[in-house]
Amino acid sequence: MTRDFANGIESVTSIDELDREVTDCGECPRLREWCTRVAHEKRAAYRDEVYWGGPVPGFGSRQPRIWIVGLAPGAHGANRTGRMFTGDRSGDWLYASLHRTGLASQPTSTHRDDGQHLAEVRITAAVHCAPPDNKPTTAEKHTCRQWLRREAELLLPDLRAVVALGGIAWQATIDALAHAGCAISRPRPAFGHGSSFSVTDPAAIRVIGSYHPSQQNTFTGRLTEDMLDGVFIQAQRCLEESQEPK
Repeated sequence: MTRDFANGIESVTSIDELDREVTDCGECPRLREWCTRVAHEKRAAYRDEVYWGGPVPGFGSRQPRIWIVGLAPGAHGANRTGRMFTGDRSGDWLYASLHRTGLASQPTSTHRDDGQHLAEVRITAAVHCAPPDNKPTTAEKHTCRQWLRREAELLLPDLRAVVALGGIAWQATIDALAHAGCAISRPRPAFGHGSSFSVTDPAAIRVIGSYHPSQQNTFTGRLTEDMLDGVFIQAQRCLEESQEPK
């Protein structure tokens, strides 16, 4: 990562600008090459579709009160559709849960023009390009964390809850909030499904951990619908508590 890259991100002043800059990012050649290759070779079921094939920006509210952080776009999900958690099994689980808990306008997210709307929620990822085998390198995670750090700074005034999907997202979220000026306890909170901690300065935010809704977790029963719904119900309570009279 070059110094100019980091300085350029710091100059971004809005979520719309951040999303535009993310889609143009070329700092990780291995990831860009992989996204392009997948978009060219395609999966047979999607052979007639035009893949997005590049970095995927966040999706949802520009001033969210709940921020969801995942790992990375799926090769034939978000890397195909251009929208976070859209077009694959993980997204099916996530949006269905958001809809059941009143946080999404519809239970599915299949493509960018399907009418899905998130009024108080924004979804992003620790890494914005689909990585081979869903495993970004340490260097790639460190490079892409600059985007998450800046996103946290821009969203911080309105946030009341953050949901981190998986251990990598949990660590990336803690890093982003700490970089934005939030005081994180030492030792840093450990990840687990339903684990949570609060920061109060410069904003009152609850950070909640959830197992990632990957097929590895959902097919084995490690993550159930009730477990995922419980996380978003907990996030909703943070919004309600912030509105209660003092």
